[in-house]
Amino acid sequence: MTDEQKKFFIIDGIGGVPLGRELHEAFSEKGILAIYVDALRQRSRLFYGVRSAFHKARNKLRDKAAFHHLPRLQLKDLEEEIRREKPTHILVIGFLYKHYDPVAVKRLAQEIGAKLLIYDTDSCNLYSRQREFVFFLKNELPLYDVLFSFSKVTTRFFRDTLGLNAHHLPFGAKVMPERVEAPKFEVLFVGSADLRRIFLLEHVREWLVVRGARWKRNYPLMSTALRLRVDDRPVWGEELLSLLQGSHIVLNITRSDFYGAETGVNLRIFEALAAGCFLLTDYCEEIAEIFKPGEQIEVFHSATELREKVEYYLANPRECERIARLGHAEFLAAHCWSARVRQILAQTAN
Repeated sequence: MTDEQKKFFIIDGIGGVPLGRELHEAFSEKGILAIYVDALRQRSRLFYGVRSAFHKARNKLRDKAAFHHLPRLQLKDLEEEIRREKPTHILVIGFLYKHYDPVAVKRLAQEIGAKLLIYDTDSCNLYSRQREFVFFLKNELPLYDVLFSFSKVTTRFFRDTLGLNAHHLPFGAKVMPERVEAPKFEVLFVGSADLRRIFLLEHVREWLVVRGARWKRNYPLMSTALRLRVDDRPVWGEELLSLLQGSHIVLNITRSDFYGAETGVNLRIFEALAAGCFLLTDYCEEIAEIFKPGEQIEVFHSATELREKVEYYLANPRECERIARLGHAEFLAAHCWSARVRQILAQTAN
């Protein structure tokens, strides 16, 4: 099958972030037919709250230790659209189980002769919720013909431990307009609150601007000085681009669960480089395999080194600009979403 004969039906399970929409745009820009469905925007089952509670209570009587979840959506509308469009590939972004019954979607894919694919973007977020993680591993992932994962660590786990047909597919980002104004912030951190992030941010709090969700609920863990640097609201799109490009240093700190799994190549890294920013992130082997520390990005290994590098690069803006320029060039060459589409097409050649 040639790429021109392929038709992708994208089911976005994480529509709260723009990843799935941007990937859909990249397919279309390459001339590949693609249909996009945001699962978060579909109508819930009638009386879903009551039915979900009953489902969990009934199943807990049978197995108290297991994770139980009633998918939020009926398959009917999705089934009608898939049968009408007749895609060659159904690509799930994130997960299905919270939205649709994965077994039913697999059966539908087999009936129409479509390959069922998943882009795993969120499995690390389940590490601390063991029952739910095991449910995802046992009840959903084995259904896919091809599994793409954002991390080399998770890819190896899925392939070598679970025996799944898994391939590494790092995150990407859209190509963004070039910076037009001089930076006005010293150090920007964008992301949700996390204990590891809080502890590290305290070391550079005098230079910080912090933007993201769930910070106020963590105020008891934070100094007054750090609280004053926080705007407790999520940010995406044009506002995110403005913040990134308005900063001398974009700081990335890996969440505790991801860091514990020795992976730290998250979406923010690619967004920062797409925006032409100087990126300072915590070190992990994966990121050193993708980008060259000291040339295309900069890294830190400890809280002490974080503070030292913030002080150094704020005092040496030309060095920031040099590294940012090389990082942006590497992003354009290999890490925009069109590059990821090429990887997906290559892995679905047969």
